[in-house]
Amino acid sequence: MSVLLALLIDRLFGEPPARLHPVVWMGRYLSWAGRGLPALPPLRGFMAGTAWWLLGAGVVTGAAAALSAALHACPVWVEIPALALLLKPLFALRLLLDESAAVEAALGDGVEAGRARLARIVSRDTTRLSATEVRESALESLAENLSDSLVAPLFWFALLGLPGAALYRFANTADAMWGYRGGWEWAGKWAARADDVFNFVPARLTALALAGVSTDRLGVLAREARRTPSPNGGWPMGAMALVLGVRLGKPGVYVLNPAGAVPGPEALRRGLRQAAAAGWTLGLLLALVAAVRHV
Repeated sequence: MSVLLALLIDRLFGEPPARLHPVVWMGRYLSWAGRGLPALPPLRGFMAGTAWWLLGAGVVTGAAAALSAALHACPVWVEIPALALLLKPLFALRLLLDESAAVEAALGDGVEAGRARLARIVSRDTTRLSATEVRESALESLAENLSDSLVAPLFWFALLGLPGAALYRFANTADAMWGYRGGWEWAGKWAARADDVFNFVPARLTALALAGVSTDRLGVLAREARRTPSPNGGWPMGAMALVLGVRLGKPGVYVLNPAGAVPGPEALRRGLRQAAAAGWTLGLLLALVAAVRHV
């Protein structure tokens, strides 16, 4: 019941204020802990990055476990809504759909507006993207973040309760801030690999929910997923490309479903409907798993 209530809170109210948002707190810790890490030699950078990651993960998981234990001792009419309120900031479906839709709306005002809006949700350089490439990037972000921002935290909540969801959200935030090549190659390596492990199953569940389950489609989906350098991101992105019948790609890096059509405005609108349907389907399924585990 807590997952269902949390999904309803997300649908009606969206995100809590930044000052009350635990993911914002995680980001502040990671920003503070990460100062100077990229400048360290490889071995020292790796060890320091790993140590700060483990410390932050321990605090986040311990706090979530303490809150969960305290709520478990309360009457069920207190436990369920309180747990839902604590779970909600650890995932985001409404925000994901709204931000993705806003990219297409901004493109109506011109490609510069679309690029600026896309830059809010992707880390790649958007300044030289065409309108088609903006839509491709928005669809890729929508698919990948459906796994990262919704399915994965609910998956780990269903398995391990609030501590599992909180630990996942910390790991994913650390990867977003530290998991890069270049200066962060060694200091962020643990964060990047930990995120890969946490997202392995959720990424594939998301892909199946987006593309549907069939023997023929699974083989094609696996082939498309291998085109990307990410061990997980290619699964939901490839699924989105296949189910919409469009070509998606990152210039100079990879192309998914290269025989697909060029995505136009309707492709992004269909992608939003597909993501919403897949998100709610998996959300309800994971709510059932969480309920069985709780019982």
